[in-house]
Amino acid sequence: MASGLGIALFSSAVFGLSGSFAKALLETGWTPGAAVTARLTGAALILAIPAAVALRGRWHQLSENWLTILLFGLIGVAACQLFYFNAVARLSVGVALLLEYLAPVIIVLWLWAASRNRPRPLTIAGTLLSLGGLILVLDLTGSVKIDVGGVLWGIAAAVCLAIYFFITAKENDTLPPMVLASGGLMVGAAVMWLLAATGLLPMAFSTADTKLGPWLTPWWIPLGGLILMATVLAYVSGIMAARALGSKVASFVSLTEVLFAVIWAWLLLGELPGPIQLLGGLLIVGGVVLVRVDELRGVALPAPLDHANDVEPVP
Repeated sequence: MASGLGIALFSSAVFGLSGSFAKALLETGWTPGAAVTARLTGAALILAIPAAVALRGRWHQLSENWLTILLFGLIGVAACQLFYFNAVARLSVGVALLLEYLAPVIIVLWLWAASRNRPRPLTIAGTLLSLGGLILVLDLTGSVKIDVGGVLWGIAAAVCLAIYFFITAKENDTLPPMVLASGGLMVGAAVMWLLAATGLLPMAFSTADTKLGPWLTPWWIPLGGLILMATVLAYVSGIMAARALGSKVASFVSLTEVLFAVIWAWLLLGELPGPIQLLGGLLIVGGVVLVRVDELRGVALPAPLDHANDVEPVP
């Protein structure tokens, strides 16, 4: 349990780097689509080798689980990342990630509306707390007006994350998590290239130097960090953590990604949400914690938030 917790925290820390590395590229002229495409392509190529080893000749598992891989690649990888990076391009990294982490609240509200069964008091309290935190994060009365488009992109990423939870909760465990991760990345990369080829997705790259903290670095430094650290290492360590702790506990610990993302954005980009937004962020995380605690007690939403395949979507 102790080693699994350490691995889970490491996974959250490297996942939290994605927003900072991506924004460093976006500020030099990269489009969100280009950053997502480069990230998915590089990570897919690297993870293809361990995925082939994990299959050990059982290639029939791919044909038996093609729909799982397709939906994971389209929603949990391509759409979720593209929407999140579009949010990062317009908002601070911390605010964009906090919006995405409203996914559990969206699940609660959807199940409430669909089943007409009122959630238990702890889940209701967590939902209300997170919604109150959202109002503070948006800081509608603040002197600096928040970008409405960025907010919509962040909420769209949260919706994709919620849909992904529903999809994977209904699948079986016949597909190794490493294969699902690699296959999803390949699908996501293929979708991005297809959209770029048809002209539907703006693609612009830049070789200008990027700024990370006090350092001026070549463009390939944040790109390499985005691929190797925030995707490959994050995926592998996330899978290891889920195997050691179980998907529910591991997803609970993954909430620390918000904290790490804010710290990395402060250190590498000089970004820090305002006091009101930080308070709102604490309320959002606190609300999600209450929902997860209720879930871990086995009294609310046991299925949708439990990933059968133990693979987290990449923010």
